[in-house]
Amino acid sequence: MLIFGFENALSWVQLALAVYAAVMLIDAALRPDDAYRAADKQTKGMWLIFLVVATAMLFLMPLLSFLPIIGLIAVIVYTVDVRPALKQVSGGRGGPRRGGSSSDGPYGPYNGGR
Repeated sequence: MLIFGFENALSWVQLALAVYAAVMLIDAALRPDDAYRAADKQTKGMWLIFLVVATAMLFLMPLLSFLPIIGLIAVIVYTVDVRPALKQVSGGRGGPRRGGSSSDGPYGPYNGGR
């Protein structure tokens, strides 16, 4: 009975990790290509491939096998290293800036060299 409970708990943990990987995949897809270059990380396409494979492995393979652990490591690296760097260079969420004037430059209002 204890083994069944452990396997059941492990399947819930695996489902939660797979859903988290899918959320990070969506996050990576919504970030602009330029942010990856500005943050000096791998390309957006490369991270999308990493995260698609990791998400698929977490959904389809047993968690205690070797490949889903590698996928989980890729998701963790994206979460703790790449994602904060992308947020820093893109100023938060990662989409186009809202609320600025059309004469705003990347560091604030453009004053014409004055």
